[in-house]
Amino acid sequence: MFGTIRKHQTWLWVVIITLTIISFVWFFSPGQGGGQGGGGSGYYGSIAGDKISALDFRNAQREVALHHFLTTGRWPDEDMRSGGFDPERETYQWLLLVHKIEQMKVRVGPEEVARIARERIRPFERMGITSPAMFVQQVLRPHGLTLDDFERFARHSLGIQELINTVGLPGTLVTPAEADALYQREHQQLATEAVFFSASNYLASVTANPEAVAQFYSNRLAAYRIPERLQLTYVEFPFSNYLSQAETELSKTNLSEVVEANYVRLGTNYFAGSTPEQAKAKIREQIIEQKARTLARERANEFARPIFDMEPMRADNLEKQAQAAGLAVHVTAPFDRENGPEEIDAGPDFTKAAFRLNSEEPFASPAMGEHGMFVVAYHRTIPSEIPPLDQIRAKVASDYQQTQAIQMARHAADTFVASATNALAQGKSFPTIAAEAKAAVTQIPPLAISTRAVPELEEQVQLNQYKQIAFSTQPGKLSQATPIPEGAVAVYVKEKLPLDQAAMKADLPDFLTRVRRARQEEAFNAWFRKEAERALRDTPLNRPPPPTMGAGTAKS
Repeated sequence: MFGTIRKHQTWLWVVIITLTIISFVWFFSPGQGGGQGGGGSGYYGSIAGDKISALDFRNAQREVALHHFLTTGRWPDEDMRSGGFDPERETYQWLLLVHKIEQMKVRVGPEEVARIARERIRPFERMGITSPAMFVQQVLRPHGLTLDDFERFARHSLGIQELINTVGLPGTLVTPAEADALYQREHQQLATEAVFFSASNYLASVTANPEAVAQFYSNRLAAYRIPERLQLTYVEFPFSNYLSQAETELSKTNLSEVVEANYVRLGTNYFAGSTPEQAKAKIREQIIEQKARTLARERANEFARPIFDMEPMRADNLEKQAQAAGLAVHVTAPFDRENGPEEIDAGPDFTKAAFRLNSEEPFASPAMGEHGMFVVAYHRTIPSEIPPLDQIRAKVASDYQQTQAIQMARHAADTFVASATNALAQGKSFPTIAAEAKAAVTQIPPLAISTRAVPELEEQVQLNQYKQIAFSTQPGKLSQATPIPEGAVAVYVKEKLPLDQAAMKADLPDFLTRVRRARQEEAFNAWFRKEAERALRDTPLNRPPPPTMGAGTAKS
């Protein structure tokens, strides 16, 4: 494939295929090139009856890594702390897509790969990477990837795009008339006014007497239950410890040329307010920091590898290895599933994985936090409990007062709406009604279904909830009082504003294209969900792995 690409251009570095169905993540386990996943003990299940090999699974993980990097510009392990990733599930989804490509005989030739690659971006050339060897050395190899991985990913990505185009074809059958009606529905604006009833205005009226607080606590015991908590031991590898080594290693390369190429690529507007020297210094600093992160990850994996090999597998093996290496071992404060450990800012996926640890399976793969890499081990589990009232009386009293104030605010809103609705029916204007009731009216900018932000609403009510209220209320009418987190809101719809016909005429072609693309994606997603539900039944996603030696089976 790469020989064909070079015929068209010196080097086309990136194939970015934007897939809307799934996001992917990449992670490394100590001692191997890819995450264990799939049950960890060589059990990977099957897709539609076809057994998944360890090689299939690891290849899919590598392609998942490239997809994420080429879509976001960051390697997935750098994004783990932001949450939203399910590494195992997303790897199986990729495996299913590849299986469907083969099953439906989707073929992508090298000429087509080259053509689409040529139409995409070429950022690596601008960063000073001017040969296949440099690409492998500076982009792929630091993340355990090869040129073969890139070729396989490119071929599968293009095949998946063809699959989306084929399966989602019925969704593109949107007529101009239908698009016209959809455009009008999404861009029709309303002029509205809002009256908010906030609990903060009623807090001073609430008295938290001991009997009422005690009864409130008794009625809401479940709300005060402290969930099961976990503690981990950990060894940290701060990125800052590797900055000097990173700078030394990079100084032996074409670092100055890479800095210059990035400065040219980003443009002067990106560095508004900075001199060229300041901008280049910042770029240089970022490149060194990224290299330091890579070095810290390598050191963490090197440290963790022997721990996974020690027999028997015990949590205190971490401390033994750390003592031998002259490294400090720390213990996290107790944390729950929702909040995660304060000491290890590695995101919700790390917390989820941590709660799968126990004394028999005490270790997880090294985790990347905001400021360093972490090698962790299970320490102890603290059972769930409900603290007695005397320990949390101040919090319970505050909760009682807030709850009572919210109820008072909502009662005031109901009273106002009932009175105002009658007054509107009698011909009074809404400004007059609000003034007589001493209700503060908030003027809201023209609102459409397509509106994405309204600053006047941000701290009071969710925009989608406000839209639902407004567009279900007739012009000239007042909505019902609607509960919101801090009280209630009533919306007066003044009028429906005229549609901008000139803007509509100019926007319709692009709007039609977007609608067709969205319908295509919806059609493909619906198909893929059904296929995944059926085809991924025989994988660790949907059933536990078979027993292994040591799990209820005596060793011979």
